[in-house]
Amino acid sequence: MIKFKNSIFILFFGLLTLISFNCDAQKSTVNKINTEVTVPMPFSDQKNEGGWVLNTELSDEFSGTEIDTIKWFVEGRNDQYYIWKGRAPSQFVAKNVRLEDDKLKLKTAWEPDYPFIKESYADGNMGSSQYGIYKDGTPMPITTAGVLTNKRFLYGYMEVKSKVGNAAITGAFWAIGHEQELDIYELMGNPKSKNGNIREDSYLATAHDWSPPAQRPTKIFNHVENLDFRTADDFHVYGAEWGVDYLKLFIDGKMIRHFTQDELGTSFVLNNPMEIWLDSEIFFWLGLPHKEELPVDFEIEYMRVWQKPSDNLLAKDAAFYGFEGPILFEENPRPLTLLPESSVPDDYQKFWTIDSGSEKYLSIAYGDYYKGVNSLKFAGFSKTDSLEVDKAVAMAPEGSLKLEAGEYEISAKVWLDQGVVADKINIVLQKPKVIVTFDNLRSLPRREWITIKSKISRKEASASNDAIAIEIHKKDLPKTRAAKFYIDNIEIKKQ
Repeated sequence: MIKFKNSIFILFFGLLTLISFNCDAQKSTVNKINTEVTVPMPFSDQKNEGGWVLNTELSDEFSGTEIDTIKWFVEGRNDQYYIWKGRAPSQFVAKNVRLEDDKLKLKTAWEPDYPFIKESYADGNMGSSQYGIYKDGTPMPITTAGVLTNKRFLYGYMEVKSKVGNAAITGAFWAIGHEQELDIYELMGNPKSKNGNIREDSYLATAHDWSPPAQRPTKIFNHVENLDFRTADDFHVYGAEWGVDYLKLFIDGKMIRHFTQDELGTSFVLNNPMEIWLDSEIFFWLGLPHKEELPVDFEIEYMRVWQKPSDNLLAKDAAFYGFEGPILFEENPRPLTLLPESSVPDDYQKFWTIDSGSEKYLSIAYGDYYKGVNSLKFAGFSKTDSLEVDKAVAMAPEGSLKLEAGEYEISAKVWLDQGVVADKINIVLQKPKVIVTFDNLRSLPRREWITIKSKISRKEASASNDAIAIEIHKKDLPKTRAAKFYIDNIEIKKQ
């Protein structure tokens, strides 16, 4: 009898142990499942065949109760406006921006008691109108909302899942950068004009060239897509894949249009980092919203940006090192008056500088390029000329280069004209100083883009004022008849 009890005890203990083990295993599995994070992929590339990496600095799932002001600039918050206050007669107001139900909601409302700013806004299509008052003097007390990312990005895939308000008010997903604008979509839930360029069941995408003189018409391409749904009825996914020489537009994972630089030539201006906007505006040519249909919300479930990894350590600033536009110092505040067409250097954006003695020989050349639309041109000189300075120099801004100590390869694209060209091009890393000399240029092929590269070693990391200079020395040029050449797309890779 005692033996039997012992057997029962042993069996019972074994069962408890097994149950405990299984429970622990289940807990471990549950914990593993709970801790696994599924990173979202572009709706058009769910298997991530493109090798995309989510940019978490820009992307937002809009969870919580307040918008993340580290990521987003809210128009009108603390009475601050970036570039504009909205498309008059409507005005952006910060209180119309809210997070609710895990969505960003941008409200448009009829508010006759709102203290509208006593200013006018001149739209290129409609003329000038005062905020809160239509151009014919009719009261139009409409408040809207707008937000934009505090940071910019260069090339990638941007996407939102959204639904527009059921009124004659737009929902827009767009982006701007130096001399460029991309309207990924402008939608309107219930336009009064049914024959305009946006209907309740259509989609409009446009790009604009804001290079000076920034005068209309600025449009370089647009695309109207007829839809089998009303944009105010339900949420849909809208995306754009932006590459160095192409743009692809997507709705619900299906590509609807593919623009290329081969089609557009130098009109393809999408060559500089852009910030993303989400806002609502009045388009008077599509009809004005009625008091009875307001308020409405432009709702965004998420906004995501993906990019592809690069071994080029200058990839984030590739536009600058391709001579397309400024380098950004995003640790400094972005000026509130910074228009896309501005080429004025400040603490936020800086440009290549060419001193007065070098300007005769070096310039940013439009229309001659390896990628983008620009390159750095050395003009050359004739038989009656010679270089009037010891060296011609193009200088990047101080603090624009940040390299650790180590071994690197630096490269550039060059295009050499027929004739006697410079035998050497020097790229000089300033602090600590490293001179990289590309020599024997005269032996290289002519009138085609070729790659020059060199290995370098830096014993110390970049100082806070490090930068790159491009130098063409007089001693490396023929005394007369120097041929022109171009430099483009400087890259640095770790070895």
